[in-house]
Amino acid sequence: MRTVRATSSTATAGIDADRFRALLGHHPAGVVIVTATVSGTPVGLTATSFTSVSLAPPLVAFYVADTSATWVRMRNASVFGVHLLSRDQADLAARFATKGINRFAPPTSWRPGAENVPVLDDTAIHLVCRRHDTRLIGDHWLVVGEVAHGYELSDPRPPLLYHRGAYGGFLPGA
Repeated sequence: MRTVRATSSTATAGIDADRFRALLGHHPAGVVIVTATVSGTPVGLTATSFTSVSLAPPLVAFYVADTSATWVRMRNASVFGVHLLSRDQADLAARFATKGINRFAPPTSWRPGAENVPVLDDTAIHLVCRRHDTRLIGDHWLVVGEVAHGYELSDPRPPLLYHRGAYGGFLPGA
């Protein structure tokens, strides 16, 4: 596991952060929840910046804001889970994006899984990853994990997407 803290850079002239965010809001993104156990306590956050990186070795990645209070707690976890959410799980995504609450309290349904990673019940896909690399890029951390275990619902539902500030679904063939 490697952690690199790059030197910070300042924004260049051309586009401000609010305009950039508005433009990228037009890009639909899949929604995941990342979980870990830190000092015996489950922690988790919602992310829309998840992607596959490599097949050999099997690597995935997500980004998290450097200002995230959850990331401060999660950053030293060597193992984490990634849960791909289904269209009907917008409430779960919103709960794990809400500050100042116990995200694992009811109505969240979960259990300890492989390598003691918190598993959220009924998520379409659940990956258990060992942290492979972490580096600060701009104002976000890039977190790369090597997939150690993967689980899928027997009948996964269509994915949850985030687009223009709202959760929604995807209909194949539409």
